[in-house]
Amino acid sequence: MELVQQPKAFSHEDWFYEIKYDGFRGLAYVQDGTCQLVSRNDFDYSRFKDLMQAIPADIDAEDAIIDGEIVVLDDQGESRFYDLMFNHGTPIFAAFDLLWLDGEDLRDLQLWERKSILEGCLRQPLN
Repeated sequence: MELVQQPKAFSHEDWFYEIKYDGFRGLAYVQDGTCQLVSRNDFDYSRFKDLMQAIPADIDAEDAIIDGEIVVLDDQGESRFYDLMFNHGTPIFAAFDLLWLDGEDLRDLQLWERKSILEGCLRQPLN
């Protein structure tokens, strides 16, 4: 879909919204306490070693596939793409979908159901 600027905010009970961060889209493959971060085109994000070490501790699962965005945020929570590109700041993984959990393929579930399961698996509450 193309982005279209609207004169006022849209709101409807059948829709939900989330922040679109400017970063690197990635999948986190968590298995037995380790994590591999890859792009949708199978590019290995091995440069984010600290992030890959942190992710397994943040989710209560033996194995999971999490869809998200690797970003660097400023003090106001705004994404800073150039800081991410040039290794300034601390990258985080903004998880927004859970595709697989402990041997179960979740892709046939509704998105809101997967998001609810993801939130329940996080060891730290969402802000």
